[in-house]
Amino acid sequence: MTALFTPPETFAGLPHGRPGAGCRAAVLGVPFDCGTHPFRVGARQGPEHVRRQSKLMRRFHVSLGDFDPLARLGAVDCGDVALVPGRVAPSFPAIEAAAGTILDAGAVPVAIGGDGSVSLPLMRAAARRHPGLVALHVDSHTDAYEYGEEDAYNAATQFSHAAAEGLVDTAHSWHVGIRGFTYCPGVLARAQGLGFRVVTTEDLFRRGFAQTVAEFRDDAAQRPVYLCWDMDVFDPSVAPGVCTPTWGGLSAREGIDLLRELSGLNIVAIDFNTVSPPQDVNDMAAHLCAHMVMEAMLLLCRQFGLAGEG
Repeated sequence: MTALFTPPETFAGLPHGRPGAGCRAAVLGVPFDCGTHPFRVGARQGPEHVRRQSKLMRRFHVSLGDFDPLARLGAVDCGDVALVPGRVAPSFPAIEAAAGTILDAGAVPVAIGGDGSVSLPLMRAAARRHPGLVALHVDSHTDAYEYGEEDAYNAATQFSHAAAEGLVDTAHSWHVGIRGFTYCPGVLARAQGLGFRVVTTEDLFRRGFAQTVAEFRDDAAQRPVYLCWDMDVFDPSVAPGVCTPTWGGLSAREGIDLLRELSGLNIVAIDFNTVSPPQDVNDMAAHLCAHMVMEAMLLLCRQFGLAGEG
């Protein structure tokens, strides 16, 4: 019988639904932004556009095992969290609950934001289930800024809250890729004062990707890792549609290589954030984000011992 209705659009055609037996990873859309950026509001549309660009993704990588990582992980797409963009009070608990459902099923949530603020409720969910959680935050900004009562939650304070709430062990958590100009002085000192290790883009290229990640791997020492990947770590020439573009970032090739270096970590939750479709020329950032999600799926296959032949 001919189908009367089309299924919802999912990442790379994944089955839509909650994770069940045998599911090791689940895509979760988080269509939220605080709506406070001076002129780049729109990351709430990120999950929809990344899923749309994922139609261009092929499932078999010619040089990294020639297998379908989504199938090996038994991955599903849970759809989007039901929330109200811009309203923190009702949305953050909903995001945390949705991620918690995935974690409780034994799967790794692979979230697609949304602006960077969504990392906080996602970290809350991971921290409640994984004591000793550490963060690897790949970004051009620390997102560990000071905040006041009237504007406590935004896309520049999530790691300040993570430290204050004890969600992550800051002594073993790193910010990697920090660069560029800031609105105020003392940004690096502020993050370091909270206990975080900060690796600037200059440090990253001077030390090399392999050496930097090897040191983080030793520091993490098999603790559960929350991987937060802000798409503005890429240079605007390859990812123009992000909330806060900053020149001098990673090329697409460099970002892919950096993610591949993360083998050997105990990654328990991932988010890719800050794709802002209204500013995304030719959907470049969304397409690159879709590719990075696929790279993350390959990374999880290696982590779970699913990357062998056969």
